[in-house]
Amino acid sequence: MKKGLIALSPLVVFIVLYLVTSIIARDFYKVPITVAFMTASIYAIIVFNGRPLRERIDVFSRGAGTSQMMLMLWIFVLAGAFANSAKTMGSIDATVNLALTLLPAQMLLAGLFLAACFISLSIGTSVGTIVALTPIAAGIAQQTGTSIPLMTAVVVGGSFFGDNLSFISDTTIMATSTQGCKLSDKFHVNSFIVIPAALIILVVYVIMGADIASPRQVGEVSFVKVIPYLIVLVTAIFGMNVMAVLTLGIMLTGLIGISNGAFDVFGWMKAMGDGILGMSELIIITMMAGGLLEIVKQQGGIDFIIKRLTRHVNTKRGAELSIAALVSLVNLCTANNTVAILTVGGISKHIGDRYGVDNRKAASILDTFSCMTQGLIPYGAQILMAAGLAQLNPISIVPYLYYPLAIGIAALLAILLRYPKRYS
Repeated sequence: MKKGLIALSPLVVFIVLYLVTSIIARDFYKVPITVAFMTASIYAIIVFNGRPLRERIDVFSRGAGTSQMMLMLWIFVLAGAFANSAKTMGSIDATVNLALTLLPAQMLLAGLFLAACFISLSIGTSVGTIVALTPIAAGIAQQTGTSIPLMTAVVVGGSFFGDNLSFISDTTIMATSTQGCKLSDKFHVNSFIVIPAALIILVVYVIMGADIASPRQVGEVSFVKVIPYLIVLVTAIFGMNVMAVLTLGIMLTGLIGISNGAFDVFGWMKAMGDGILGMSELIIITMMAGGLLEIVKQQGGIDFIIKRLTRHVNTKRGAELSIAALVSLVNLCTANNTVAILTVGGISKHIGDRYGVDNRKAASILDTFSCMTQGLIPYGAQILMAAGLAQLNPISIVPYLYYPLAIGIAALLAILLRYPKRYS
């Protein structure tokens, strides 16, 4: 037990140093999140016993530089270049003006949430949805005087609707493959649990949006400047790789921006460079988090969680609760919902088979609780991405993340109340 607690202690150091001190100081900007991760990473390397210092650093570096991590970093780089070049050539302002023209102010929150739900369901990824909609949400917030963290959180929440339900989502594919059930069956069970939660949150956004005032003057809509965002949305919905989507968007902003005089070639390059630099903190945080979590894994922190949580399981309800707790805690330790499902999928299948849990319900629990956790942790890729694009502190977004919290509550009630009955 002592070894397991030591393995998890780097996460405790990070939480205490960042969250607790920020709460005490009543200012989440007081302790830079990069410093908190750096300190926790140094501590993790120090307590990683049994290996020479160079090997410990190598383990940290492997975690920081996995292929999945590097893919995410490339997305950050391209997203920064696209977002800033689009902003410089006026694409964001034009798209915001179009949204304000088409939607009444009272429906902006609900409209953004529906758009995020639809896009994420179509493309199966929360990150692609966040890249496409966050700059627009931040621009609308500025125009209407609405809270930017709130608007950003609406997009992040809606992005997890599709991440959780889409047939082409990696979490859905991983959950169904590890539990041995069909995608369509898992979708059916999952929809019973999360669609009521989505409808409740939609009503909440309609009510909250009633107080949003229309801007006194909406700028002229330049449709040619909207083209980069429209192309990005359409190509993403049709399933194009997110890196290809962003590259296409960057080329379009350059072509349109140079042709209409928004900037010359060098101005375009500067806009892209500034956008990439704006993502530097996000990139550093992501790499340090990857290294830190790899050490936690190598030290046996995840195995410790799995063993402790499965010791006292003896009922079907207890089995479902243990699957939910397992994937949630491992997600906290990996900051990646797909990896969390892959890590605990095998043991979840074993628990489910032993206590008679329906495979379709188990897959739904795995996916929903992993998306809930991923949608609430401030060091997850989705919130970091949204914070970087909206130029916010990640923590400022968390209090407004209603949808991830709602699906977590809905999934917990589904376990406790044995719902849906047919699969329980």
